Amino acid sequence: MTQSAEPSLRIAFDVSRTKAVLRADEPFRAELTRLAARFPAGGQRGPLTLELSLDDFLVGVDVLADWPYPDSVHWEDELGALVGSVLDDADQAEQQLQQEPGGTAILDGGTVSELLGTDWCADLTDFQRRDIARLLSLQHGANFSVPGAGKTRVGLAVYAAMRERGDVRRLLVVSPKSAYESWLFESEHCFKEPPLTTVMARSPDPRAEILIVNYERLDKSLAGLASWLRAVPSMVILDEAHRMKLGARGIYGSACMALGPLSRRRLILTGTPAPNGARDLENLLSFVWPGHGRRVVTEAVDGGDLAHASSVLRPLFTRTTKNELGLPPFQTRIRYLKMPGHHREVYDALVGRFTARAEASRDEFDALGKAMLRLLMAATSPALLVEGESRYAPLTYQVPPLEVPEGESLYSIMRNLPRHELSPKYKEALKIVGENAEAGRKTLVWTTFVRSLTTMERMFSAYQPAVVHGGTPDREEQIRRFREDPDCHVLLSNPATLGEGISLHHVCHDAVYVDRDFMAGRFLQSLDRIHRLGLAPGTETRVTVLATEGTIDEVVALRLEEKLEFMGRILDDPSVQQLADLEEEPSAAAGMDMADVRALLRHVDAAAAR
Repeated sequence: MTQSAEPSLRIAFDVSRTKAVLRADEPFRAELTRLAARFPAGGQRGPLTLELSLDDFLVGVDVLADWPYPDSVHWEDELGALVGSVLDDADQAEQQLQQEPGGTAILDGGTVSELLGTDWCADLTDFQRRDIARLLSLQHGANFSVPGAGKTRVGLAVYAAMRERGDVRRLLVVSPKSAYESWLFESEHCFKEPPLTTVMARSPDPRAEILIVNYERLDKSLAGLASWLRAVPSMVILDEAHRMKLGARGIYGSACMALGPLSRRRLILTGTPAPNGARDLENLLSFVWPGHGRRVVTEAVDGGDLAHASSVLRPLFTRTTKNELGLPPFQTRIRYLKMPGHHREVYDALVGRFTARAEASRDEFDALGKAMLRLLMAATSPALLVEGESRYAPLTYQVPPLEVPEGESLYSIMRNLPRHELSPKYKEALKIVGENAEAGRKTLVWTTFVRSLTTMERMFSAYQPAVVHGGTPDREEQIRRFREDPDCHVLLSNPATLGEGISLHHVCHDAVYVDRDFMAGRFLQSLDRIHRLGLAPGTETRVTVLATEGTIDEVVALRLEEKLEFMGRILDDPSVQQLADLEEEPSAAAGMDMADVRALLRHVDAAAAR
């Protein structure tokens, strides 16, 4: 990368230090236009300026070899050094992939302990030592161990070894808010002299050795984080890295791609690296090896031979499987429920199958139906679609139910559905929670929709439920109450809020899914809130998925099966594949008549009034 007194092309960082800017002098306008056309993402900002994200620039950096005046290209020193480093990383990754499986030299457990330094004081399992050894043998790495395998501690151990070696002096952790508790706890307990660890407020703390920030903050904090990373040699860890699986096409991904190359060491942690297929894996590895990961994965999965892809990519990541954790097995079953008559008529109208009564309300149903999330709601109760007194107002059920007035329109029936029929999913979940409470077992109940949470909060009031969703102001108190209060028998939450970064396995061994969406990674993550490292031997863990026959629930089940099958095969993990084929079992509440439901709800109302 030579310099000239009169450069034909200048290559430098932009002001934010997260993009590459190429500027040509006027005589070279045509050459720059031709160069821009060869970069995968284009990016020409004017006749003499080309601006590219760092990832796009690094992916296409080879095209610079065709610049007709190479001796007059002027590189900014820092960007030139970064490109040289990334190209070296790519060569190392290529060498790793060309080795025979098992041929990579891996450190032994004793060597790992020495590398961590005398300040490290936390215990490590054999599989954690193995994963640390693998990651330290790579320049950058990925830990795809299952949720609950202790990836946070492994990540901190890799940082400790890098710090001891003098390669890095600070660590940026990007994680969901739900994982803050784990990072703060582990950074306090893994070191004899805990490093100053802070959660980023308005701007990065220049004193912090470990800085934690959530994915939502990245985009608006890019310039400050870039400066923080560049101030001293730094490492970046993406926790629950599947959050940026969209790569440069997503807000989180593009921010991560901009920050990654500014660090000396990159590590991603996720137990669900490819929830929707190969493209997810491609984007994650593109962060680890900018400009290289994309091509590696594309080539590996070309033709759809996942066994081949797994063997090819295996040198680039480490994974502890569920079986290696030595946990007692858990039961996962799906219960198909029948939809009551009026529920069915309304649901059918939402998907465009109109009865004579529904014809009068065709316009209303056309406006409400067809959208995936609305059909997921309707499979639980179509009444969730009708606007309440407030956005999250619970449904108010009438017991005993009222008869439908003669001649009432179907749209009116939908608005008043809680007066006429009880949702079979709420009925089933209530039955399961009640049986578990009688046996002294707590239950974690998942649903996608906040209004469903508030409805069940009212219905389950006898069991003093804790409730956590995105708008919960006292989230920590709700979780504490579920963990510690013996009278709190149920936690109601949604996987989007509580599906990652929290451990409930010491107090809860039963989970119920009132509904599921199409996000396989989120489903796997949420399963592991109650089935993870540290579970007592012999513990019986039970997971029940509720699905309504003849609804979108069946479509979701099929798609999740396909995604879990893909993920399990590319990770060589039979435990993931097993989840793709849930065992069917009959409804436990099928034998409940309305008198039983009425008695149970009377008990709930009486308890709530006390």
